[in-house]
Amino acid sequence: MNGKIDIASVGMVTPVGLDAPASCAAMRARLDGFQETRFTGARGEPLIGAPIPLPRDWIGERRIAHLAAGAISEALAEGHTAGEQTALILCLAEDNRLGKPVRDASRLLTQIAEIVEIAPHVKSRVISYGRPSGHVALEQARRLISSGQVPNVVIVGVDSYLTSRTVRHYLNQSRLMTKFNPNGFIPGEAAAAVLCTKPGKGLLTLLGLGLSRDPAAIYNKEDLPLRGDGMTAAYGVALQESRFDMIGIGYRISDLIGEQYWFKQTALASLRLTRGHIEFQDLWSPGESMGNVGAAVVPTMIGMAFTAAKKGYAAGNPVLIEASNDEGACGAAVVASRPN
Repeated sequence: MNGKIDIASVGMVTPVGLDAPASCAAMRARLDGFQETRFTGARGEPLIGAPIPLPRDWIGERRIAHLAAGAISEALAEGHTAGEQTALILCLAEDNRLGKPVRDASRLLTQIAEIVEIAPHVKSRVISYGRPSGHVALEQARRLISSGQVPNVVIVGVDSYLTSRTVRHYLNQSRLMTKFNPNGFIPGEAAAAVLCTKPGKGLLTLLGLGLSRDPAAIYNKEDLPLRGDGMTAAYGVALQESRFDMIGIGYRISDLIGEQYWFKQTALASLRLTRGHIEFQDLWSPGESMGNVGAAVVPTMIGMAFTAAKKGYAAGNPVLIEASNDEGACGAAVVASRPN
């Protein structure tokens, strides 16, 4: 479906800021939220992570609910929108991820609605694909808005890799970055929300969206070589819908989390679709400041593009936003800003 929607406002709760302006300013300044955690590595060394410094020591689903509610409240307030008119699309960790912070998504939706003090909308739903969940949510949001079922949709992503079972699992898989393993990721946590609305009402417009799957997922059992087929296909659909090509993209924002696989995937997708001479194209990633934040990453990246356009420091226009997960699911979106 090729329907345009606008992004009217954003909200964030991250390891480097408890709202979107603070988080984006910190990321722009190359600050990070990395610190020693209560977890230890395989050899007993302190494990580095990126926790959110909350004023209250909430844990478990209650913590996740408050993180999401904070991001939603900011997006609604900045967008001057009543929550009762808004459907909520909640992006969460993959269903099969060990130690995922949310066990009952329906209960979490109810908790979030109670904290934000809005009634759950009948069109609200949950998407559990980890990092690319936000791209799937954008597809559903534009269907809901374009069909007239709802005037507004809030996409909120919330996730945490800082649970005991998750840390233990990824340590056993040699997936976490430690003093002895540079090819790994730093576990983090975050929540981010974006308010989607009808075209003409926001600063950013979604021009194109592509979803695909790569059979050569990281550590795939068949040991297939990485060619970047999935991300290349997602790029291609998003670019075709937006009527841009790679040399017309101003800059990119990617969910690079630290492992070499994801850098290679991004490079391959770009190289395979670039035709002719291309000027320098900047590549941003929230992972540089907050590590792997899972399902929160796509709303975070949209928030980065939104704030950059609003503040006038964007590295170009339009911007291509990409994400993928361990199972090979890939998503790409092209968004453009208009003069504010």
